[in-house]
Amino acid sequence: MKKAFVLAALAMTASAFTAQADTVRFGIDGNYPPFAKQGADGKLQGFDVDIAYALCAAMKASCEIVPQDWDGLIPALNANKFDAILSSMSITDERKKAVDFTNKYYNTPSRMIAKAGTKVDQAAFKGKKIGALRASTQEKFAKDFWGKSGATIVSYGKAPEGFLDLKSGRIDGMFVDSVVGDADFLKTGQGKGFAFVGPEYSESKYFGYGAGIAVKKGNKQLTERLNQAIAQIRKDGSYKKVQDKYFSFNVYGN
Repeated sequence: MKKAFVLAALAMTASAFTAQADTVRFGIDGNYPPFAKQGADGKLQGFDVDIAYALCAAMKASCEIVPQDWDGLIPALNANKFDAILSSMSITDERKKAVDFTNKYYNTPSRMIAKAGTKVDQAAFKGKKIGALRASTQEKFAKDFWGKSGATIVSYGKAPEGFLDLKSGRIDGMFVDSVVGDADFLKTGQGKGFAFVGPEYSESKYFGYGAGIAVKKGNKQLTERLNQAIAQIRKDGSYKKVQDKYFSFNVYGN
């Protein structure tokens, strides 16, 4: 009886230790400022990174950031390189076929950046080139909307590469998340003479239901744990503290 009690106590202690010492590994694309970029120390920094650490604090877990290029995020998740993708990934019906998602943690519209005064409608870019991030919701929308009207869609592995081509005139427009376009191009020296043109685009068919955290299909335990953590940091002010560090407006949306 005493032996059984000791074994049970040891099991409980081991379980408690595991709960305290667990680590959540987040895959993040480091080429998407202000959400993520490589700092001077070589480590990733940005909104997504800080949200990851806030979530880990709420879950009482250690946090590991794993850099991964955008178009390799889902394959790397399914290969167990990390536990979740926290990289401004839009929740879409198409992606739900490959991964499960948490509730959203932010939601911002997409916009076209071009020379100030450029006309934007479905036919305006016929015979011209539009840049978009490879495997993004913006790329899919651009192909269906402008591509079918005669525009050439140029795909980039990293948003800054597209901005360089836009500045040099190799493409005529860059279709991106509005926050990324504003912070990483328009508010920099490169953005002089350029502007957001045309309307905001947020159709759920393409852009989904906000950015969520992706986990492997069927991992309900981690999904629920992350959902609880998202709700907690929204409630306790941790989310707002991170948001206000990078933005002057509510990025969570309605």
